[in-house]
Amino acid sequence: MTVMKTSMRNFFAHKGRMALSAVAVLLSVAFVCGTLVFTDTMSTTFDKLFAATSSDVTVSAKGASDSGETTSDNGRPPVMPATVLTKVREAQGVKTAEGTVFSTSVTVVDADKDSLSPSGGGPTIVGSWNGNDARTMKITSGAAPKNSGQVMVDQDTVDKHHLKLGDEIGVISAIGTHTAKISGVAAFEVTNPGAAIFYLDTKTAQETLVGRTGVFTNVNVTAASGVTDAQLKKNVAAELGGGYKVQTAKETADANQKDVEGFMNVMKYAMLGFAGIAFLVGIFLIINTFSMLVAQRTREIGLMRAVGSSRGQVNRSVLVEALLLGVFGSVLGVGAGVGLAVGLMKLMGSLGIHLSTSDLTIAWTTPVVGLLLGVVVTVLAAWLPARRAGKVSPMAALRDAGAPADAKAGRVRALVGTVLTAGGGYALYLASAADKAKEGSLWLGLGVVLSLIGFVVIGPLLAGGVVRVLGALVLRMFGPIGRLAERNALRNPRRTGATGAALMIGLALVACLAVVGSSMVASATDELDKTVGTDFIVQSDSGQLVTPAAVKAMKDTPGLAHVTEYKIARADYTTPDGKTLKDTDITAADPTYASDLRTKTVAGKLADAYKPDSMSVHEKFAKAHGVHLGSKIKVAFKDGATAELTVRAITSSDVVIDAGSKYMSIATLAKYVPADKMPLDQLVFANAKDGQQDAAYKSLKSALHDYPQYTVRDQTDYKEAFKDQIGQLLNMIYGLLALAIIVAILGVVNTLALSVVERTREIGLMRAIGLSRRQLRRMIRMESVVIALFGALLGLGLGMGWGATAQKLLALEGLKVLDIPWPTIIAVFIGSAFVGLFAALIPAFRAGRMNVLNAIATE
Repeated sequence: MTVMKTSMRNFFAHKGRMALSAVAVLLSVAFVCGTLVFTDTMSTTFDKLFAATSSDVTVSAKGASDSGETTSDNGRPPVMPATVLTKVREAQGVKTAEGTVFSTSVTVVDADKDSLSPSGGGPTIVGSWNGNDARTMKITSGAAPKNSGQVMVDQDTVDKHHLKLGDEIGVISAIGTHTAKISGVAAFEVTNPGAAIFYLDTKTAQETLVGRTGVFTNVNVTAASGVTDAQLKKNVAAELGGGYKVQTAKETADANQKDVEGFMNVMKYAMLGFAGIAFLVGIFLIINTFSMLVAQRTREIGLMRAVGSSRGQVNRSVLVEALLLGVFGSVLGVGAGVGLAVGLMKLMGSLGIHLSTSDLTIAWTTPVVGLLLGVVVTVLAAWLPARRAGKVSPMAALRDAGAPADAKAGRVRALVGTVLTAGGGYALYLASAADKAKEGSLWLGLGVVLSLIGFVVIGPLLAGGVVRVLGALVLRMFGPIGRLAERNALRNPRRTGATGAALMIGLALVACLAVVGSSMVASATDELDKTVGTDFIVQSDSGQLVTPAAVKAMKDTPGLAHVTEYKIARADYTTPDGKTLKDTDITAADPTYASDLRTKTVAGKLADAYKPDSMSVHEKFAKAHGVHLGSKIKVAFKDGATAELTVRAITSSDVVIDAGSKYMSIATLAKYVPADKMPLDQLVFANAKDGQQDAAYKSLKSALHDYPQYTVRDQTDYKEAFKDQIGQLLNMIYGLLALAIIVAILGVVNTLALSVVERTREIGLMRAIGLSRRQLRRMIRMESVVIALFGALLGLGLGMGWGATAQKLLALEGLKVLDIPWPTIIAVFIGSAFVGLFAALIPAFRAGRMNVLNAIATE
């Protein structure tokens, strides 16, 4: 009870200083709980949607995926004959059965040819209006489509694009473009997570999406009363025999959930990883806070020991304070996490993914995980200061000598830190010297962990030298005030090292990612300059294949010397060594692709690979399967015949663009694959006639005006697009790392605030002999700046080392240019100085307001 009272008294006596540590715990716990609530809510939303939209049993074509998505390379959904519907209706236990047609390989545009597809990455679905959809959609205005001139649109899409009844829209598919006027609007009766849905009548859907009537993509089956889904599936499967995919409602819903699960897991674990970094940084803040509080209470602890308190009681007193801090911060963090989840839901809504707060899901495990993490991390962080408090000598404390420095512990720290840092450096060296990226990545991971821990451990030893150098460069210009700030930072190297380490972690990751991202952009740009000979590249940023109509529009564009189609086919290979490779890619392109992409060859000429019944393979493939020029490879095309192709060229495997590709001509592919099974183009290349690049660029854009799903880029555009993609990814990561940096700033604030209290008498004496308030505040700000710059210098140096090593591994994959983004590095270093200034505002203000006489009288 006495320990609890003492802990409570000390906790509330330092509530202002504890608050900053509590904020660090709060932020970290909030990020964890917010991530869990947000992803659980997304999962609940999709579960409800998939459960509501799945019929008791669904029959689909054999080529369809488990979730029913379009999988055909020719842009058309896998279909089955309408006779299947008749057979299903004859199966025992069937109440109703209805055939439907739908596709996601479509683009829908308004009358101005602007895309109506979701901007947040949700699917665009065009299908036939059916009874199964009528269970989850309510027609709010107009009527369902009855003929080819009518289409019904979901309410969310109507609201977003300001559509109304009678507006004309166009459905662009592999078959062509079908136009119709909006006849009705249907609203979801469950949460729509971001899809845009358009309904046609069944006959029109068949003609628009497949190109012929008498086929369905799905048959939705409803069970008769008393018949289970499992029994109905068995009966339907028995009636149909083989060749079709038959799934229960649960199997369909699970397959759909699995499709979105991968995306949610990546997002969930990425965000939890950044929360973990924030926790790690928070550990330094808590260790510093309790270390300084223990040091300031040395006399009090000595008195407790002198009147009979044991080491264990003193230890427990500090740990109970940490427990109170952990519980307080974690409880607030759990509440803040729910608020963060709601904020993320609103953000996703602005991106087109709608999540309803009515589906907000808070599993019982979420607050438990948050509380456990916050409390355990806080108590563990306070264990070292608590142990140090328990070792205080009563007599030394009563003499106000403070806790004596442990020389042995300092030597052990130096030895351990040096060994860890050297081990990390050696692991990074092994990573940079590795011959295989997979092997090198293991050494890189080990090197990052060891070097980070090593720098944290050896930080207090580095503080002395680094702070002196920074002081000479930055602080000496401020005269005596600058020298005082430098000495204050050097007064307790352990404290300076721990405070700087908190900032070091976040900035090391920033520097590493900046180097990797910049090197990737520089390498890709260099590779494009060396190998890409085409003027224009046309592709869909959303992954849509290029339709024949769009290709024709490009070929009819004036000012172009040639247009190159580029397709990916699937086939089984039988190589000269007798091995069969199943479902493998082969690239089919026009012969002009040999000049559009200047791929290096190690044998033969790439142009020869585009001759009839010819192909190329890459160097690694050739070595693995005993292939040489003139070798014959049997290629069994998916949905086509088997060809025996002659190897006319072997390309280098040391490339970035189209790495590992095997080439053949489209004419050869067309010889063995029927026209209606031919895959659509992945992208299209175009070259302008000499001197007509600018005019051809404008003409090509104009020709594709009716196809907004495709983007025309010249080489400059393509480089900028790649740079923007990397930049957006890095900005998102930097935003998440900002959480760790905010916690590090709180650490600097807390260290300075406690340091000011610790030096109250000293500050009073300095003020008494003539130091002005302005000079005092400047001294504290300068001290904060040098601590922040110390952490930044270590972090940026460490991060650039990690990034340079990572680039060596990327070089094994063809990204050979190391590019250090000096503007970013310098901006971050200078920004760290402003972080130091910002962190010192409150401590400096409080120090300046001290009463001189009271400060001098302080013991």
